[in-house]
Amino acid sequence: MSSENPGRPMKFPYTLSAKIAQFPYKYYFTHKSSWVFKFWLISVVLTAPLFYKIQKLSYSPENVKKWDEIHRKEFLGEVGHH
Repeated sequence: MSSENPGRPMKFPYTLSAKIAQFPYKYYFTHKSSWVFKFWLISVVLTAPLFYKIQKLSYSPENVKKWDEIHRKEFLGEVGHH
């Protein structure tokens, strides 16, 4: 068997890599009734910068310091739990 001919595809792809390799991407990108996949991809691309910005803000040194102080006060009993 040569390296150019990978063999016949499985009847059912059992492994994750086989499922990814045999997924009909072209059909989902070009077929008119496959709007869900297109809009999912567009929404991921458009919202990724927003989620990145939120993550950067939540892990900023000032915010981490603020929440460390809040957790310290709760642990010592200075502030009651809600």
